[in-house]
Parts: sequence; structure tokens; C-alpha cells
Amino acid sequence: MTRRPQDQVDTILEQWKRERPDLDVSPMGIIGRISRIERLVDEKMKAVCSTFNLERWGFDVLATLRRAGKPYQLTPTQLYNSLMITSGAMTNRIDRLEAASLVERLHDPADRRGVLVSLTKDGLKLIDKAVTTHMEVEEAMLASLSSKDRESFAELLRTLSQDLEPSPSASGKAILQ
Repeated sequence: MTRRPQDQVDTILEQWKRERPDLDVSPMGIIGRISRIERLVDEKMKAVCSTFNLERWGFDVLATLRRAGKPYQLTPTQLYNSLMITSGAMTNRIDRLEAASLVERLHDPADRRGVLVSLTKDGLKLIDKAVTTHMEVEEAMLASLSSKDRESFAELLRTLSQDLEPSPSASGKAILQ
């Protein structure tokens, strides 16, 4: 297997090994790369969203409604739980998407006091175009990985994510105690 050229994280690791040979800095190689990749992915996704006059948060809300299936509607609580944001942030996002005629608030027939957030026809058309482009960009970002590498990488990331996510039964213990 040919080794790829060094990246910035390799340089940082070498500097730490030189300055603190007593420390095992190998975790920094993984966490540092995850952090850098997240920033690079965020830049690319923001660019995709901007071509559709969307912010990333807007894409996320519309995509969440779209993947819910017909009739493409959820309660605000279902939305903010799915997106892992506060109810106040969700209200602001719904307001802005509603002003752009991409979503609408409807009375919930199952709950007289309840509201449903629903994609409009324009919102549905927009998210279908945007998600197609989004997936093309994601595919291009992963083009250097074989399907087997992608499966392995996804499994490793799933394991790490599950280890870092607080479990419902966790007693509030943090990684750093």
C-alpha cells in the first residue's frame, strides 16, 4: 500500500512527539482529522445550500420533513427533537421558512391545540432538487474510498458516535470528569 503524503495533522503530531515524547498523541491524529474534515464538509454543504438560497439549517428542516414521507409534516417538537435543537431555535427556523413559503403551519386534527409543520409545494420541489445535488456532492467527497472502505469507515464512525453520545440511562457523567 502506498502511503499518502503527510497532512497538517501529521505535522502537528510530529511537533508534539518532539516536544512531549512522554505523551501518546495518536488520539489527536483521529480527532484532529475529524475536526478538519467537519469544517471542510461544512464549507461544501454551505455552498450547495447557497445555490438553492438556503442556509444549512433550512436544508436540514426541509429534508427532515421530506424524509418523514407523505404528507411531509411533523409537529414542531418532532422537528426539534430530530434536529437536536431547542424549541426556540425551531420556532425561529419555522418562522423564516414559512416567510419564504417553503413550509406552512397547519392545525393538528389529532390535537386541537397542536400545530403541524408541513412542506409547501414549493418547499417540496426545492428540497427534492437540493437533496439530489447534496448527494452528488457527498458522493464526490467520498470518491477516493471504495465501497468496502466506506462500509468499514461508516461502522467505525457509528461505534465512535455511539460511545460518545449520552445514553438515555446515563447519570450525567461526562467524558472529562
